[in-house]
Amino acid sequence: MPFNPMRALARGAAVLAAASSIAIAPPVSAQGDLLVAPTRVILDGRRGTEVILSNIGDEEATYRIGLELRRMLENGRLVPVEETDANDKEKAALGMIRYAPRRIVLPPGQPQAVRLAARPGADLPDGEYRVHMSFRAIPKPRALTAEERASDQVSIQLIPIYGVTIPIIVRHGRVEAQAAIAQPRIVAGEDGPELAVTIQRSGDSSTYGELRVTKAGVEDPLVLLRGVAIYPEIGKRDIRIALTPEQAAAIKGDVRVEYRDMPEAGGGLITALDTRID
Repeated sequence: MPFNPMRALARGAAVLAAASSIAIAPPVSAQGDLLVAPTRVILDGRRGTEVILSNIGDEEATYRIGLELRRMLENGRLVPVEETDANDKEKAALGMIRYAPRRIVLPPGQPQAVRLAARPGADLPDGEYRVHMSFRAIPKPRALTAEERASDQVSIQLIPIYGVTIPIIVRHGRVEAQAAIAQPRIVAGEDGPELAVTIQRSGDSSTYGELRVTKAGVEDPLVLLRGVAIYPEIGKRDIRIALTPEQAAAIKGDVRVEYRDMPEAGGGLITALDTRID
């Protein structure tokens, strides 16, 4: 089989995630034969950008690109929102995003750019607006077999449709956010010990970064959770991180918990807490 650099990149990210106890948020998002980069876009309304969609499979594939609304719950889960249930800010977000193309046919191993930009209205209030861009593979129609054509029975075949969704964030005017870490603790989870941390957020903007737990005299973080987003619709996010018994024992004592910008965004400190975990 010829070398496919896109497939190798996706496999590399998967291997990295599997080989480490650390949660990884790779700069690309892969699902099925679909790879998308970057996994998060922030626009300020002055200029647009591009998202690269790649077919990492061995066959030609067709993808549909669209916009969706989602809201974050305090446990970090994103739930879909129908347009009929959208609030004013969500409707404004849907109305200001321009993108093309909306359907792409890609040969195997080939990428293509999706151009997008925001066009906020002149009277739009300052704030953060967000939609989620979806990339979904369109399954190929399958011809009936001779046996199926001869049968007078009705049959149904379920075909999974895989896809990737990334947030598109528009920051308009002056927006800011503050965050604070509440008392972290070890709790009993369904499959073993878990580290429970609550991050409180206030202000007009979301926060996004990595959560680090370090201990004096230990070189590497005891816990490193990347890609932690807290969107403006929630004032706090409750985070649970599964621990092995060895990790749960190692984390007890005096620790420092930090919530920092992602390294590619400069790694600046958002908030920190020096505390003790018993």
